[in-house]
Amino acid sequence: MKPLCAAILAMLCGICVQGQSHVAEPFVNLGDSSFLDGEAGPSFLVEQFVDVSHYGRIADAMGNTVPGSGSVNSIAGINHIAWITHRRILGALYGIEVLGVEAYVDAGAQGRGGGFGDMTVSPLILQWSKRRVFGIPIEQRLDLDFNVPVGKYSKTSGVNLSLNAYSVHPYYAITAFPTKRMETSWRVNYLWNSQNNSPPISTQARSTQAGQAIHFNATLGFNVYKHLWIGPNGYYLAQTSDARINGVPIRNSPEQVGAIGLGTVWSGGRWHLFANEYQELGARNRATGQKVVLRFARIF
Repeated sequence: MKPLCAAILAMLCGICVQGQSHVAEPFVNLGDSSFLDGEAGPSFLVEQFVDVSHYGRIADAMGNTVPGSGSVNSIAGINHIAWITHRRILGALYGIEVLGVEAYVDAGAQGRGGGFGDMTVSPLILQWSKRRVFGIPIEQRLDLDFNVPVGKYSKTSGVNLSLNAYSVHPYYAITAFPTKRMETSWRVNYLWNSQNNSPPISTQARSTQAGQAIHFNATLGFNVYKHLWIGPNGYYLAQTSDARINGVPIRNSPEQVGAIGLGTVWSGGRWHLFANEYQELGARNRATGQKVVLRFARIF
């Protein structure tokens, strides 16, 4: 079974954007899944991620740098366990997964924080067997993820590792092989966040709610030597509804960001080693910069 991946749930709260409190989206899977993403089969998977990010600036609603915002740096270790069984539902193999994260965030004047983040669980993975569409082999998967707010959180902290709210985060992943030595993988996610009824004091609010969002990861990989694949990788996130404070929508609050970079994977037998780097662009209402993702997976 090739690696599955869920969201990174470290959250930076209470950033001031254009004089208003900004309700940030949780840090989700942006570029953490990549090559050969749609592949899987009956097996047990254990994998470890290391996600290092440097956000050199915070962009406002027009994409301009927020004066005095400074930089944000983070490192996260993500532990992921998934099990794909032989049982079939709707013609697909049934599976489950769980993901936990430990992270450290340095937001400069906003503060620093480290510890355990929220947990992601999925009671429903549907993995379909390889098939051909217009002669092109594809593998595909549906996954229904729920983010549970068990991470470190404090109303008095400017930096929290928990959203302090539940999220529903399903995705669809597909890998296609246009030629024997070429792959393209896409993972499309939808994100819905529940209300936080105990928001940070800095928001001066009774409740906050991050907006809904759609985001995707994409790759174009080339099999350059035996088990080695190399190629461009990227991601994009667009918030589709306004965030809310005390139930009132915040105008011009939706986040947006894209990224492009280069990645590689060595996929041999039961071991899989990934390395991906990204440079972000087109950011709106969020911290932006560069990130590097390392992933080590073992299939049993």
